[in-house]
Amino acid sequence: MSPTKILAADDPSPIRLGISSCLLGNEVRFDGQHKRDRFLVEELGPFVEWVPVCPEVEVGMGIPREAVRLVAAPGGPRMVAQHSGEDFTARMVRLADKRVGQLARMDLCGYVLKSKSPSCGMERVKVYASTEKGAQATRDGVGLFAKTLLSDLPNLPVEEDGRLSDAALREDFIERIFAYRRLRNLWRSRWTVGALVTFHAASKMALLAHSTEGYRALGRLVAGAKSMPRDELRARYEEGFMGTLKKLASRGRHANVLTHMVGHLKRLLDESDKRELLASIEDHRKGLVPLVVPITLLRHHARRHAVAYLLDQTYLDPHPKELMLRNRL
Repeated sequence: MSPTKILAADDPSPIRLGISSCLLGNEVRFDGQHKRDRFLVEELGPFVEWVPVCPEVEVGMGIPREAVRLVAAPGGPRMVAQHSGEDFTARMVRLADKRVGQLARMDLCGYVLKSKSPSCGMERVKVYASTEKGAQATRDGVGLFAKTLLSDLPNLPVEEDGRLSDAALREDFIERIFAYRRLRNLWRSRWTVGALVTFHAASKMALLAHSTEGYRALGRLVAGAKSMPRDELRARYEEGFMGTLKKLASRGRHANVLTHMVGHLKRLLDESDKRELLASIEDHRKGLVPLVVPITLLRHHARRHAVAYLLDQTYLDPHPKELMLRNRL
């Protein structure tokens, strides 16, 4: 399925993602090199518009430059040059506040950060005990720019390049990008409670694959929507929706959802087709076949019998098939 079909038909604008500039192949690292990521550039790139950011360059550090690191200090880690000891903390915090504010107005649908970076690392960044050579380090830090990004845009799908090498984390991140875009398209319209109910119904199977309780909580929220101010409803639904999708789906949850979907076909399939479909679901649960196998078979039967409820579920086509993400799950 093409990205234009996944998105609203009347929305020709691209999906815009922020990214650490070095991941696109830009030579902006401290040593004048890059960290080009093939998946991001060659596979995901054709479906998105990148917004590259290098906080260290934008704060004026130059290329090449002295490497910086996080150093433990009262009130939080400081960003300090490794040899000269120059402290960039205040400048980086100011830059992060300003830049993230700009990014918030650019309609981003996701962000990819460079792992381990003292500015962009999302987790497990080294924090040194002191500026002394050979000082011990813990891996419990967050890059100063990343910290502001995660704090100020809590619903934005954000991942690191290193974590995206994991097939399940990669699929989850891309699913969240496209889901966030669909949700933002809803908010941009003259949406009604009825439109939100329709959106929620189409998202049911996708949400259940991540968290049954998350889906139920959103259902209760939607059920009481008419008694709630619109701004509060929008904020609470978006937080719950994106938070639910962030919980990693497992083979077991996928199998449960697919089996539930088979229930909508049980009166339409003959026993042979039903056995084949259920067997493919069980094979995926056991790790014998990728997720694309039972989903393709289920989609085939849903189309063959024109089961509109199933065909409307975003779970069947959450992102462009060309990315082949479910071929690896």
